[in-house]
Amino acid sequence: MTSRERILAAMRFETVDRVPVSPWRTGKVDPDSPLGKELIRTADPVIDVGSGGDPILGSAARVDTEQRGDTTVTIVHTPKGDLISRRRRTEITSATVEFFLKQPDDIERMLSIPYEPPDFDLSHYKEWCDRIGDEGLVMVGLIDGVAVPASWFSPEGFCLAWADAPGLVEHLTAIITERLIHYAERLCRAGVPAFRIVGGEYASVQLGPEGFKRLCIPYDRELTDAIHKHGALAHYHNHGPVMRYLEDFAAIDMDSLDPLEAPPWGDADLGEARRRLGDRICFLGNLDDMEVVDKLPTDEVLAIARERLEAAGTRGFMLGGTTSSTFGERGARNFIAIARMVQRM
Repeated sequence: MTSRERILAAMRFETVDRVPVSPWRTGKVDPDSPLGKELIRTADPVIDVGSGGDPILGSAARVDTEQRGDTTVTIVHTPKGDLISRRRRTEITSATVEFFLKQPDDIERMLSIPYEPPDFDLSHYKEWCDRIGDEGLVMVGLIDGVAVPASWFSPEGFCLAWADAPGLVEHLTAIITERLIHYAERLCRAGVPAFRIVGGEYASVQLGPEGFKRLCIPYDRELTDAIHKHGALAHYHNHGPVMRYLEDFAAIDMDSLDPLEAPPWGDADLGEARRRLGDRICFLGNLDDMEVVDKLPTDEVLAIARERLEAAGTRGFMLGGTTSSTFGERGARNFIAIARMVQRM
């Protein structure tokens, strides 16, 4: 099998010649460097890229950006008043210090913006497809509906909005989901075979099971159904504790799930997860990029990788990291060593 065939077969729970070893992208390693090329050639990388359009605000929104000293100010103009965000940068990092949505009523202001579906640009996607050929799988990355209220409010503001005005938060999630479905279907018709959906963790980590059931299961299921209708695959990303949500993930009808972080960083027990879900979801992950793959000696990493393989089985599993693409050269070499070990097995 080629890497692309192997990944797609694993996502579909079909028989594979070996378990894919799937780092997310090439981490901090230049994909065109000798090490990056060896990683792509030896392992089974998964790449997610943008598609150039803005399915959230569309093409009719008026957005201005200004640089004021160390702060980037973004102004979204709406018929009911401006929405303003400020992001401040230091020598070390950057962070949003003011969010677009301050109170639930701002949702109505955001939704007053005239909406026109955006164009998309798959040139970056095609560049990656040409770069790795059959030595990996390139997906298009999408957020889900709940990611918009969760990221346009501050974390505190999002939780308070859900407590004070859950109907408004759900209304925004539903509207954004409709836009994402239309956008994803157009990308499917343009030939995109798989999507990575990000955003569920906002609900699972910040709002808990009830919030996830109301904001993710019905709306993310609509999105995955639309993707499946066109024969494409839906891969789901959800950091944080996941064991209490396994059946909820299955209800979304995703094809695969990452990163299933193991203790102490998460609570994922691969063996238990497989017993509970059977062949309903392909798992990707359960190795930590930063604390395991990028730090430990190779022999220790290989021992942990063997444990993961024994727990997950040989079907419906891709052995990977935290899918945040945070590993460096040492991590890349360890992923190569894991892939070679799996080939021998």
